[in-house]
Amino acid sequence: MRLRKFWGWGYADEILSDQEESSIEKRILQTFGVDRVDTLEIPKVSDIELPASRISIPNVLKKFLSDDVEERLNHAYGKSFPDVARALLRDFPSPPDLVAFPDSENDLKNIVDWADENNIAVVPYGGGSSVCGGVETSVSEDYRGVISLDLRNLNKILEIDKESRAARIQAGILGPDLESALKEHNLTMRHYPQSFELSTLGGWIATRSGGHFATLYTHIDDFVESTRMVTPSGIIESRRLPGSGAGPSPDRLAIGSEGILGVITEAWMRLQDRPSFRASSSVEFLDYKKALNATRLISQSGLFPANCRLLDSNEALANGAGDGSSHILILSFESADHDVQPWLDRALEIAKEQGGNFESPKSNDEESHRKGSSGNWRNSFIKAPYFREGYVRRGIVQDTFETAITWDKAHDFIEEAKRRTAHAIKEISGKEALVTCRITHTYPDGLAPYFTYGAYATPSSMLDVWKDIKLATNEICVSLGGTITHHHAVGRDHRPNGYDNQRTDGFKNILNSVKLTTDPNGIMNPGVLIDPEGKQVNNWMTLK
Repeated sequence: MRLRKFWGWGYADEILSDQEESSIEKRILQTFGVDRVDTLEIPKVSDIELPASRISIPNVLKKFLSDDVEERLNHAYGKSFPDVARALLRDFPSPPDLVAFPDSENDLKNIVDWADENNIAVVPYGGGSSVCGGVETSVSEDYRGVISLDLRNLNKILEIDKESRAARIQAGILGPDLESALKEHNLTMRHYPQSFELSTLGGWIATRSGGHFATLYTHIDDFVESTRMVTPSGIIESRRLPGSGAGPSPDRLAIGSEGILGVITEAWMRLQDRPSFRASSSVEFLDYKKALNATRLISQSGLFPANCRLLDSNEALANGAGDGSSHILILSFESADHDVQPWLDRALEIAKEQGGNFESPKSNDEESHRKGSSGNWRNSFIKAPYFREGYVRRGIVQDTFETAITWDKAHDFIEEAKRRTAHAIKEISGKEALVTCRITHTYPDGLAPYFTYGAYATPSSMLDVWKDIKLATNEICVSLGGTITHHHAVGRDHRPNGYDNQRTDGFKNILNSVKLTTDPNGIMNPGVLIDPEGKQVNNWMTLK
């Protein structure tokens, strides 16, 4: 099996070229006005001495549990900035004691039961792509140890109902494998988060992930027909239905639960026919308010473009989608049933009425989204995690945060969030910072702004700098009326100054009651969303 990096994103053989590394160093020198840059070496497994596992593997579970050093390293962290930074610094104080690889739901149930009986924390891993501390295995001394649970062997499509356009799929399947199997039936789920290559169906559901579609089908919620979840108290399964008015939705217990109630093992998912008609274009705006208004009007028109992403001028410049003089709205439509050119034409009419100018010719071929401004931005988007590693190796904090807000507050919210974030970064790092914004998803009633920033630090200071900025941006999003996260989940990183303030006491009590019912001993992903009753949990974000 192809080896993954334990210290960064992707596979071990996917690293930047010498030329790309050199370009990063030059950019740091120019941007921050420094005369030298220290660079961390890429770590090797042999460089790191892990604490010994505190748990003995019982004979009946030896086939499914591993204390292999590289597996423990790979399952210690997700892929957030501090995860990559700590790995590059060779800092692994609390790796999982064991990593579990069940071959079936029954194997999984036996592992969870054994852990529950022995006070061992269980952290569902998904594809390990969490960027919010959702799979970190540092729990506390209140537990005998911790297991990282990897469902990579539960990776099959079990049934396909082509008439209803749905499939029953195991939770451990990776995005590319899922789409490849569906392609044989001319079907697709068309859910493409940035982590698509190395994230799983179960992870998408557990974190309420956002995907490819900018309107209409924006979240994994829109594709879930029913779920099945193993908890310490038993199996919870919902009935497969297209819709139901029978009380609160049981699927909502699983969707967004982030592993605190149990482990999603499979789900019936809604599918689509593979699109064959496409049309796309880019529109330039000199006035950001008018660009936002065009985006709103298109979102409220009922046209439902697959892509409706607005890049502010600096975001466009940074990603090679423009020269920095204009804000760019990327539009695309697709269908398996009909020509979508009329939909694009109407969207462009709306944009033109708001002062937009068409940047690139319209097209209707399968590769159109790879061309022009849209293609340049897409390529930069895919490459971003690899370039981030180059910056982290040099101590530079390059990160993002995202939120959602209603249209009536949109412009003021975005401008104030950028201003306050830039001010906070200067206060924390001592140097000016550029904060850019793109609109990733739109709804008739609101939008999802996604902010990117860079901040100066050194390898020895970058974790403290990042933590202070993260706490500041958590507070900014919630205090301005937005959500702490639109599609990155809560994990541990978004709780301080964020989710703990956004969530009402009434809902916290309901969530605690549900957890006590499904996980009475509090072993499932402790510290995510809420703290289990009667136990202390670690959160490095709040440690001094």
